[in-house]
Order: sequence, then C-alpha cells, then structure tokens
Amino acid sequence: MSHLSSKHLLGIKDLTKEDIHLIFETADNFKDVINRPIKKVPSLRDITIANVFFENSTRTKLSFELAEKRLSADVINFSSSGSSVKKGETLLDTVNNILAMKVDMIVMRHSSPGAPHFLANHISANIVNAGDGTHEHPTQALLDAYSMRERVGDLEGKNVAIIGDIIHSRVALSNIFALQKMGANVMICGPATLIPKYLSSFGVKIVSDVREALAWCDIANVLRIQLERQQIKYFPSLREYSLYFGVNKQLLDSLNKEIVIMHPGPINRGVELTSDVADSHHSIILDQVENGVAVRMAVLYLLAGTVG
Repeated sequence: MSHLSSKHLLGIKDLTKEDIHLIFETADNFKDVINRPIKKVPSLRDITIANVFFENSTRTKLSFELAEKRLSADVINFSSSGSSVKKGETLLDTVNNILAMKVDMIVMRHSSPGAPHFLANHISANIVNAGDGTHEHPTQALLDAYSMRERVGDLEGKNVAIIGDIIHSRVALSNIFALQKMGANVMICGPATLIPKYLSSFGVKIVSDVREALAWCDIANVLRIQLERQQIKYFPSLREYSLYFGVNKQLLDSLNKEIVIMHPGPINRGVELTSDVADSHHSIILDQVENGVAVRMAVLYLLAGTVG
C-alpha cells in the first residue's frame, strides 16, 4: 500500500490502521530528511497548498507551513481576520475563490465542527483538517501516537491516560480514535463537568482521580484548560483545578514507575503541568513539536499522490 484510503484527511475516524502505519513509515523517512544539513526535498515542487485558518493558531500553522516548504510546495496563507469573511462572504465562496487561483490542496482550521467535511462534499481539492471546533484534530493525534511509539515502542496493550479539559478539546477525540486503532487502552481523567457523557460509549475508562490515572498509565497526555472556549465556569478556580488535577513532580515521584508526559501545547504552566514536569526527562513535549513537522510532511506527501 503506497497511498491513503481517502483523498482527504478529515478525521482519524476515517483512517484505517494501515493508513496510520503508512503515515508513520513515511514520517520516519521525512524525519531523516529534516535532520539533514539540507532539509528540503522536491517531492511537492508542482503542488500549491493554501493554509486557510479561520481560528488563531501558532504551532499547527507554523508546523504545516514548514512541512509544506520542506516538501518544496508553493504555499499561500489565508487568515480570516482582515479578509472578506468579515464582509459576509461564505466559507464556500472564500475557498472557491482560493481554488480559482489553481490551488491543489487546502489545510483548514475552522471553529465549526464538520466544516472540512462540508467542504469535502463541495470541492474537488484535497482537504486536511487542521482542527474543526471541538470535534477532531487528526494530525495532532497522529503526531502524538507517533511520538508515543518512538518513546515506548508498539502501542498494542499500552495504557494511555488523557487528562484535563476533554469536553472542549478536539485533540482528545482524535487521540482516542488513533490509540484504539493501534491497540492501546485509553483512560479519561478530569472533573466530571469537563468530561462529555457520550464518552462512556467509546470503550474508554473514565476516572476523576488524577493519582489513579497516573498510577494506571504508561503515558499521560495532559490537555490544556481552554478558557477561551468556556462560556460558563466548569470549576471554581484555576488554583483549585491545579490542586486536584494538575501534574507536579511530587506526584510523579510518588509513583513506583516512570511514565511519559505529553502535552499538545500551549501549556498553562502551573495549571495542568508544573515547569519541573514539563521540562523534566519524563516529558516528550518538544519531541512532539519536532515530530509534528515530519508527520505533516507525510500526510501532505501521501495526499498529494491523489491530486488531479
């Protein structure tokens, strides 16, 4: 198998286990490339990619842009602030105008769940979902699973705890789908107010004690408290959240084993993670950032094989 089973990457739910392994094998090759003195390959020299971001992003946008340039693609960047979207233009009109400039692929982030799926039904270009609302963030889940595999080996039978603000996170859902496809066991931990009820039907363990989650897991993926998405108060204060659900060095030292700490960023230091954990030997947070470029290069390269 040398191509993905779909011409788009809309979510992990749509990928097969074979797709994920193919992405990882391709990312292995591209990781070698980005660690060479000359970090570019001409793989997408004739492809034009538009990064269409309707929500603010730093890491994801930079990572995609760097991945595209490492592959020698032509890149254009679109931000909704200051664009015709502010004048009332529809999503479909905006994207069709971009495609009229002979763009081959769209990397899109949007605040509305399902926006990339809607586009996929109306345009012919390849679409990569860079995050749709609180729904999915497939490339983040792929780079997370790739980073886990790099640190602990095969994920079959491994225990992974996802801790924090689950209800507002697009990372959590994509991680659950990716980890389950790879045979890992998944536990969700956080305040009851931040865990959606429907997750109980996903075959994941749900606990509210962070000590129990850390004692059970091999890997803890700690998520950011997304205050910008919270319209009401889900817990009394950040200090109280940190006290009951924050991961600190004292907590890790109390375990009778070593675990791996991950975070999709940006970190609220002192809230979900203390600095002595985020910067410790337990952490692979910066490895996630490096691997994100290689994984996104792999996704773009494999999807580009279906352009035309």
